[in-house]
Amino acid sequence: MVRNIVLLSGSSHPTFVDRIASALGVAPSSRVLTKFASGETRCEIRDSVRGKDVYIVQSFGVGEGGHSDPARGTTSGGKHTVNDYFIELCIMISACKTGGAKRVTAVLPLFPYSRQPDLPFSKAGEPLVGLTAQQQHDGSGERKPGGGAKMGADCGNYTTHDYESPSLMMALQATSGQKHFMAHAGSLVANLLTCAGADRILTCDLHEKAYQGFFDIPVDNLYARPHLKRYIQQNIPNYRDAVIVSPDAGGAKRATAIADSLGLAFALIHKERRPPNISLAPKAAMMLVGDVASRVCILVDDLADTGDTIVRAARLLKREGAERVIALLTHGVLSGDAAARIDGNGNGDGDGASSALDRVVVTNTVPQEAHQARCTRLEVLDISGTFAEAIRRVHHGESVRTLFQYD
Repeated sequence: MVRNIVLLSGSSHPTFVDRIASALGVAPSSRVLTKFASGETRCEIRDSVRGKDVYIVQSFGVGEGGHSDPARGTTSGGKHTVNDYFIELCIMISACKTGGAKRVTAVLPLFPYSRQPDLPFSKAGEPLVGLTAQQQHDGSGERKPGGGAKMGADCGNYTTHDYESPSLMMALQATSGQKHFMAHAGSLVANLLTCAGADRILTCDLHEKAYQGFFDIPVDNLYARPHLKRYIQQNIPNYRDAVIVSPDAGGAKRATAIADSLGLAFALIHKERRPPNISLAPKAAMMLVGDVASRVCILVDDLADTGDTIVRAARLLKREGAERVIALLTHGVLSGDAAARIDGNGNGDGDGASSALDRVVVTNTVPQEAHQARCTRLEVLDISGTFAEAIRRVHHGESVRTLFQYD
């Protein structure tokens, strides 16, 4: 039993919090989370947090009509969104700091807005994204300084009143293929959590590890890799002959870490976007790099939202002669009709073809009860024990890194 600790649950994933509390030998503290008729969130912490080490657990999947539990102090109606959960988290953090908590740690199994990191900017002050049609045509791929929205020679200095001039408005428009006014969602979310009063962040498998640099407080990024490796070893017959496949180049490092540790072969699916004509929008074509014929393929990725990427990747692998395709994912958000697409009951792209995925394995960083009811191919791994041990180690000032020392 861990003493002098307070474990608070948001409304997103109460079952996950109960599992953590059971592993720690403590009971979740009492709180009230409700909504006014206008949609504003109300939070009340009923147990004392003065001088305590507080851990607030909130995940960020898509809520299925909210989680109403009057006994726990949660009453909600309608579908929750990521933004609802985030505001709820910030209010709970602020309430604990106001109540005199010694330290507040935000435990976020799925980090919000993790797919929107800040974009690097050039010296000219424009984001390094997109290419102009001329740059795409000549294949240089280089951006010239000041190559964004150019002001005409007759523009000179301008004020906000000059926006009334149509000629100036046209001069300020971004050129083709460029995105100029991009929000810094990554650092914004980090600043909001810090300003709310969070002293530490505990999360799992960040989509972009650069997020850790947006904080000026400690960020512990846990890994689901040991659970995925254990599943491969215990549930896939003759796994030594299997192939680890990354569905895109961005996840290659994540997939090769598992392939190297298990001594398995590795293959990569490359997405190439080459427009047939400069005036047409580019379409992604998937190409396989590696040999998968007559072998079991294990797709490894950190997150599945619509499920389109892993379903298309599975079809490609089956066309290349794969015997079976199993997907291992850390965060199964599965929004919209993703569960039906994975199960093959109408995959959402209009062709009516059945899914090529034989099995999809996800962790319970996001509530999966509703997804399992709609998808018979879905299996769930429990990683609440890893979070419970990480919380215990942080509370006692022990190393979290040693959790994965022998992985």
